[in-house]
Amino acid sequence: MHIPVLQKEVIKYLAPKTNENFIDATVGEGNHSLEIIEKIKPKGRILGIDWDPEVVQNLKQKLKRMGLEERFIVVCSNFAELKKIADRYNFQADGILFDLGFLTWHIEESKRGFSFQKDENLDMRYNPKENPLTAQEIVNKFPFQKIVEILRKYGEERFARRIARKIEQERRKHPITTTTQLVEIVRKATPPWYHHRRIHFATRTFLALRIAVNDEIENLRKALIQVPEVLSLGGRLVVISFHSLEDRVVKEFLKDQSKKGIFEILTKKPQTPTPEEVKMNPRCRSAKLRAAKKIK
Repeated sequence: MHIPVLQKEVIKYLAPKTNENFIDATVGEGNHSLEIIEKIKPKGRILGIDWDPEVVQNLKQKLKRMGLEERFIVVCSNFAELKKIADRYNFQADGILFDLGFLTWHIEESKRGFSFQKDENLDMRYNPKENPLTAQEIVNKFPFQKIVEILRKYGEERFARRIARKIEQERRKHPITTTTQLVEIVRKATPPWYHHRRIHFATRTFLALRIAVNDEIENLRKALIQVPEVLSLGGRLVVISFHSLEDRVVKEFLKDQSKKGIFEILTKKPQTPTPEEVKMNPRCRSAKLRAAKKIK
């Protein structure tokens, strides 16, 4: 089961009230939104966006069973199309949420190679129907220097060159098609001390490939730029990021909007999970929540 991160803080900063409307730009299994929809009864609506068709289908079935499909619209699309989606449904939002963490479902059940702890096909696409680029294509076909760039830029991997060189050597012998093969390549390319740290030695490589495959940073930038047009005056924006690259994009966007007098930043410092929450859900340890209010 996916445990929603920083749920109390999400509710605090979005501050949902009776009959308000919200956009959950990363709706997933709907956990944050199901909390919100209770607080915006009887007429408040939610527009949920997710790029993964399987996740969308699962959520639609869940909402049907709960009798919420009239008030909770779910769209299979990339949040980079935020304004277009909002316009299609004539939706002006009193609050917008981006929870940028990926689902437990993606690790446990998707079979798309998101986890270095399972032997699966190297895919890593959120939407296999719309996105032709796979992690397998990157490791087998991208030039050495491009792989170094991906590992450095998106994974902040200190051994990027060594890992990319090992990928290049191994793919000459045979195609790299599975997560297990990639983990072994990273293990061989990195020093022994790197294998005994708190964070698994393949974490940054897998993170970098996932971001590159789904163009996550660029899509986030595109989506954030559209937020002021979709948000009502006085509306709130909440973003939960899970690594420094995402957080930097959010921080810079809010700073810029604050300078222009469009947003008032509500979180001087990002909100982070409590030690109790991290104990219950270790995957949330790197989460940072930033919030702002539209004032112009």
